[in-house]
Amino acid sequence: MWSETVIDAHGTSDSSSRPATAERHRALLMRFANRLTGDPYRAEDIVQETLLRAWKRPPAAVPVDDDERLLAWLYTVARNLAIDMHRRDRAVPVGALPQQLLSRSGECDLAEQVVDRHVVRKALARLSQEHREVVVRVHLCDRPRDETAREIGISPGTVKSRTHYALRALRRELAA
Repeated sequence: MWSETVIDAHGTSDSSSRPATAERHRALLMRFANRLTGDPYRAEDIVQETLLRAWKRPPAAVPVDDDERLLAWLYTVARNLAIDMHRRDRAVPVGALPQQLLSRSGECDLAEQVVDRHVVRKALARLSQEHREVVVRVHLCDRPRDETAREIGISPGTVKSRTHYALRALRRELAA
């Protein structure tokens, strides 16, 4: 295996050449990412992010001269990025209202809107104070989770968890 290990003036090797080694695998990564996504533009984004990660934080467990293990690591990073991208595209922000309440087929009946609001308010009132506060801030006021966490004084993970359980309870309530 050919390696691009750089030796400095003191005779020590520099593993910063790993990005250059990783760059040699760009064509293989492009084919791999293109097969995963089916979109050459997304594949290019994935390859760029993969190589950026190899440059910023090269894998410590992979020896500098082991191209096969480096390529396996790059494939794993690219695959994980493709999965994350797919999940991000597939994820639809779920609000407090079910889709059938949001999109009526051409009808905009004021009476139905009043009833829908009443149903949603009753469902929100049945939530705990913590869950209601998070749902209102994140979904109704359209605030980011991090900002909501700072305002309430809890961690972003707690905001995410409370939002999840609150929306699940709202869906059950609205389905009933």
